[in-house]
This record gives sequence, C-alpha cells and structure tokens, in this order.
Amino acid sequence: MDSLSRLVSGAFGSHFDRTTNMKLAFIGLGIMGRPLALHLIAGNHAMRVHARHAEAMTPLVDAGAIACSSAAEAAQGAEVVFVMVSDTPDVEAVVLGERGVVRGASPGAVVVDMSTISPIATRAIAAHLADRGIDMLDAPVSGGEAGARSASLSIMVGGKREVFDRIRSLLALLGKNIVYVGESGAGQVAKACNQIVGAVTMEAVAEAITLARKNGVDPAKVREALLGGFAWSRMLEVQGERMVTRNFEPGFKAKLHRKDLRLVMESAAHLNIAMPQSALIAQHLNALVGMGYGERDSAAVVKVIERMSALHVEEA
Repeated sequence: MDSLSRLVSGAFGSHFDRTTNMKLAFIGLGIMGRPLALHLIAGNHAMRVHARHAEAMTPLVDAGAIACSSAAEAAQGAEVVFVMVSDTPDVEAVVLGERGVVRGASPGAVVVDMSTISPIATRAIAAHLADRGIDMLDAPVSGGEAGARSASLSIMVGGKREVFDRIRSLLALLGKNIVYVGESGAGQVAKACNQIVGAVTMEAVAEAITLARKNGVDPAKVREALLGGFAWSRMLEVQGERMVTRNFEPGFKAKLHRKDLRLVMESAAHLNIAMPQSALIAQHLNALVGMGYGERDSAAVVKVIERMSALHVEEA
C-alpha cells in the first residue's frame, strides 16, 4: 500500500464504518483515477469501483470501497458515477456497452466523465444517457499525476449548470481550479485548448534545450536563466527539468499526449480551421511513439528534436 492509500486507510480504518454522504462509483483506476477515487473516499463518501485489471482495485478496497466486476455493477445505486479512462472508445464501452454504466445506473444519476475524449462523442454519449434520465458532465482535468495525488487539478466542466452546481462539492475534493465552461462538450473543448497550449509550449522548451546543448552550453543553466524572465512557464519548469535531467518516467505518457493532439486535429478538420503548430507537435509525438517511447513521459519529445538535429545525448 502506498502513502496515499495508507493515509486514507488510516483516516477511516479498514472497514470504513463512518456515516457517508453520497453513494459514488468510480470506473478506471489508473495513475489518475486511483488517487482521485481515494480522495472521494477520504471525503467520507461510499464508493463502488471497477477497473479493467482487478489488482488496481486493491488499494481502494483497502480504503473501504467495494470492488465490482463491471461498470454496470459499480453504477448500481450510485448517485454519481465517475469515469477516468484513456480514450473515446473506452468511455463509450464503459458507459454505453453491454456491461456499461447505462445498464446499472438509475434515472437521476449523474455520470462525470473526467477522461479526455472527443467533444462530438461526448455530446452523443450525453444525449444517449439523457434518454435514460441520466445526466452527464464532461470534466476533463489538467495537472497530471502530481495534481491528482495532491487534489490540485484544474477541472473544466461541460453540461447542465444545475447538475454542475449539485456535484461541485465532489469536484472540490479533486481540484483547486474548477471552472464551469458551458453546455455538454464544452469541458472537452477547453481541455483540447489546454493541450494545444501545453504541447506547443513543450515543443518550444525542447527546441530551446536542444539549441543550448548543440552550442555546448549547459542546458540546466539556460533553463535556470529562462525561469526568471518572460519565458517562464509551467512547461519550462516541469518538462524542461525532465529534458535536462533525462528523467522520462511517465507523469503523462507520450501515447496519451499523442491521443490528445489527435483529438485536436480531428476537431480542427471538423471545423475547417488551421492549426499548424498543433499539427507539427502531433507529428513529433507520432515519431516519438514510433521510436518506442509511447510509455515514457511526453517530455521525451526532445529526443525527436535531437535526432533531427544530429545531436546525441548520453542517458543518465
């Protein structure tokens, strides 16, 4: 059991026998979903959980949750069902599939999808759920694993305002910057905008680090200098450090960052708008995954720039 699991387990005991506020379900317990589910338990809410891999449910069960064999089973009796999975087809499967949330949730329940998926698909899923009397909020997040563990995420929400107001106290257990953006799909649009800014900035950081190295200048010192001026950004602070120290342990996997840029480019094609910088970094993330770094942090995109620049960097 890791430190976060021990904190929750220690606070509530192994049997979770305190009076609870709401009946919740959480589907998807990866590096983002697990800490978020633990925060909700720590908020004194009853929790049923489901994950593709049974072992992922163990820390939650230790903290008082009930493990379920399907999303449908987890959704039974739940007032709010949280979903945090990888891509649009995954959300469609766990929400609308044969053993999905829609098979177990009751009218009046709320599905909160915290995954990053297509805004178009989000609206279609929400409409399908509405036919069953189930509300849906799209609530993608920014802040990565660190933000999930510290409950400091930025959460961008789309859906009915009254539904958002009703469950905002739950979101407050998971993030610090919670913004209602607009109707269904608006949260996913905001997340796409977030990923554009983040990815293009990360590309700029990779180019700057490469320029420093190619000139024989210490990139750590260059980064330190830039952090004190107008070039400062969270990307320079966090991803720049990864690029300098060659620490590509995943905080946000390259294959997922590539997926997000694919969603951006699909939206651009649908709307007939130009996004040249997004297209460039999308191709570089394609190359990074093709080089075998899909499971590494997306900061490893600096390796693509280095290869294009005939620059070899010894790994630590």
